[in-house]
Amino acid sequence: MTIEISNESGIAVDETVLLRLMEYNLAELHVSADADVAILLVDEGAMESLHVQWMDEPGPTDVLSFPMDELRPGTEDMPTPAGLLGDIVLCPQVAEAQAVAAKHSSMDELVMLTTHGLLHLLGFDHAEPEEEREMFGLQRELISGFQSSERRRRA
Repeated sequence: MTIEISNESGIAVDETVLLRLMEYNLAELHVSADADVAILLVDEGAMESLHVQWMDEPGPTDVLSFPMDELRPGTEDMPTPAGLLGDIVLCPQVAEAQAVAAKHSSMDELVMLTTHGLLHLLGFDHAEPEEEREMFGLQRELISGFQSSERRRRA
């Protein structure tokens, strides 16, 4: 599995946490060890350009996902085949502002946004109430499991 992380945002981010998060989430979602994903952290200007170009919406956003091979979560018996999951683009500046509003750390916000972006790469959406319940429930489950694994790792 190739997880490429590139920080072009100018903000220091603990990329090792994002790497462990992706490894954890991909294993939990039974994605092939031969799948590839990229995480790009950009500044507000770059994110705003992408937001306008791809979503036709003004201003920077927190996360954008660009799926490639339309892979879906697998099962223990039948993991997702190898392929390109796609790209997750994060804006740490927007994440910092949201973290302050949510009263948690910027890293907690980036963990949530990265997980959210991954679920979009795997075909999840939240346009309809039922889809939102499913996606956000799975997102909470993955984050909770990752946080538990991080506590065990540090113990």
